Amino acid sequence: MRSEVWQRYGSINGVGAGLRDRQVRDRWLADGTHVQFAVLANAWKETVRDAMADIAANLEAAKVDVRRAISRRTNDPAERKRMFTALKAHQWADDPFLSRQMRKRWRRGRNRTHDQIVVRADQYSTAVDGRGRLWLAVPGLERRRMVKIPLTTTVTPAGTLRLILRGGRVEVHYQIDAAQMRSSQRPCGEATIGVDKGYTEALTDSDGQPHGEQLGDLLTRESDRLKERNRRRAKLRSIANSAALRGDRAKAHRIKANNLGTTKRDRQAARHRARVRTEIFTAVHEVVDKAATVIAEDLTKRFTGRKQLPKNINRRLAAWTKGVTAEALKSVSERRGSALVHVNAAYTSQTCHRCGAFGRRSGDRFHCTSCGVVWQADVNAAINILHRVGDPDIALHTPHHKVKQILQDRTDRHRTRLPVQDSSPATAGRRAKHPNRSTTSNK
Repeated sequence: MRSEVWQRYGSINGVGAGLRDRQVRDRWLADGTHVQFAVLANAWKETVRDAMADIAANLEAAKVDVRRAISRRTNDPAERKRMFTALKAHQWADDPFLSRQMRKRWRRGRNRTHDQIVVRADQYSTAVDGRGRLWLAVPGLERRRMVKIPLTTTVTPAGTLRLILRGGRVEVHYQIDAAQMRSSQRPCGEATIGVDKGYTEALTDSDGQPHGEQLGDLLTRESDRLKERNRRRAKLRSIANSAALRGDRAKAHRIKANNLGTTKRDRQAARHRARVRTEIFTAVHEVVDKAATVIAEDLTKRFTGRKQLPKNINRRLAAWTKGVTAEALKSVSERRGSALVHVNAAYTSQTCHRCGAFGRRSGDRFHCTSCGVVWQADVNAAINILHRVGDPDIALHTPHHKVKQILQDRTDRHRTRLPVQDSSPATAGRRAKHPNRSTTSNK
């Protein structure tokens, strides 16, 4: 059913029709589409609603890239406002540039959600048996026939449920009020701190303190374990294929059934993801304990590099958990009342925070070729990120080649002691003395 919804409405044509989930349900009731799925009305209606919500989220994710393209295309505030308004109001089809960008970034989606259903709050019940075990009863495929599921918790689920069948087990997912969590009751700090995402540690702040120092070891061990496991599985798969080619299908079946399954592999992957999330969220909480304002780079952007790296390093960097870090920064900041400010982090790890000159990074050391000082690379980058906030020349979506030119011009002026050519007289004097520092920096 989800695949059918994505096929019909998960594209530009579907959005152009302006349909909502209730309109889709009315159409399916009118033309009899729902009959082919042979499930109860509440089940397929909730599935349609959930799938349409996924399509809307996919559309909004595409708009994020289009907004960046708008910022790169024009510097005219009126033109930017016009295109941003059209994009928000779903009127981008009438604008040639917006239409091209949306067609480029929002293609027909595909359903990747399987073996799960959504159950409304009024469609299930819970009960406790004589041994104190909690049971969940949800509607089955037949009317007035409930499917009873034993739960491994004593906390009664509430609200809309999502039931996922994974690895022979049923997972029950439901929302909770984040304000009621114990971690949300912790007050945030009072400082303004810049943070830099690393590999060996989750975050390094501009005060020089690392957070989540076990993350690098955790990712490295998991990467090496996966390399060895996949090597063994490839060898067993080759043996099974060879046995099948020579007619020994019994041996091939035994190998695939006993050695090439996915249940244990998926459970190990889930445990690893849980450990990584715990390490990263703990690190972000430590940062928010110090800061009322957290300055960070936009980790939702794609990072591309021209440098060719060895396969072993590429495999480890593939697990670089910037998505989880971005989620943690946003979630923890909102729940604890800290402000999260994104800045353009281009070349923050390649310039010296003291003189602004380009230097050379080697591992966790940054060598400034101008002032001859060696800094800890992540601390230097975090300080540069802190200085970048409020920079009048470098906006969030300024292209990296323009950022490089701006930084090089500042370095040249600093060396020659020339006055700053700035259209803003209020900041000319300050920036002539400190060409690489923002208006909010106090260092």
